[in-house]
Amino acid sequence: MRTGLLGGAFNPVHRGHLAMAVHAQEALALDRILFLPSGDRPPHKAGADLAPAHHRLAMVECAIADAPTFTATDMETAAPGTSYTVDTIRALRRTVRGELWFLIGLDAFLEMAGWKSVETLVSSTNVLVQSRPPARFSQAASLPFLPAPPAGHLAQLDDGTRRRVELRTGAGTVITLLRMPPCPVSASAVRARLREGTDVADWLPSPVHSYILRHRLYGAR
Repeated sequence: MRTGLLGGAFNPVHRGHLAMAVHAQEALALDRILFLPSGDRPPHKAGADLAPAHHRLAMVECAIADAPTFTATDMETAAPGTSYTVDTIRALRRTVRGELWFLIGLDAFLEMAGWKSVETLVSSTNVLVQSRPPARFSQAASLPFLPAPPAGHLAQLDDGTRRRVELRTGAGTVITLLRMPPCPVSASAVRARLREGTDVADWLPSPVHSYILRHRLYGAR
C-alpha cells in the first residue's frame, strides 16, 4: 500500500490542489491520498482570511467526494493547539501500513528549513516535491536537509529538459523532485476573486463554490 499525504490550509481547496494530487498519484502509483487540512492555528499560515478549520475540512470533503482514492482526515482540524507535520507523520506511522509519501509544493518546500524537526521529518517519510512557479528547483540547492543532486539536474528541472530527480537521504528515504504542468491558480487569488464577485469556475470545483456562497466565506458575493 502506497499512501500520499497532502497537507495544507486548503483556504479554500481549489483545482490546483486536486491537480497536484492527481499528478502525484500517477507519478508514484499511489493507492490513496489523504488530504490533511491544518487546524485553526497552523504554524506557517495565519491571518484574517483563514476560514475556520471545520469549514476548510468540509470544503475538501466536497471537492473529493467523487474520487474514491482520495480521503480527508481531521487529524489536525480536530487537534487542540498547533499541529506540526513531523508529529502528524509520526502518528500516521503507527496506523498507516506500507509506504508513506508526504506531498508538497516547491514553494512550501523551500521554507521547510524553518519547520519543526525537519531532519526528522525527511528521514521518517518519503517526500514528493512538485513544481510551483515562480519558485525554482535551483533555489533548493542550499537547503541543508536536501541530499546533493547530480550537477545540473536542478537547472534541468527548471528549464524543462528533465522531469524528475530522485535523491536518497542517509536514512534511506527518498526525496523526489517532480516537474508538473503549471497551474496558475492560488488560494489567495481565489479569495480575491470571490471578494470581487468575479468568475471562479475554472479555479474552484462547483461544490466548493456552492459551499462558500452558502456559508458566506471569504466575503464572497
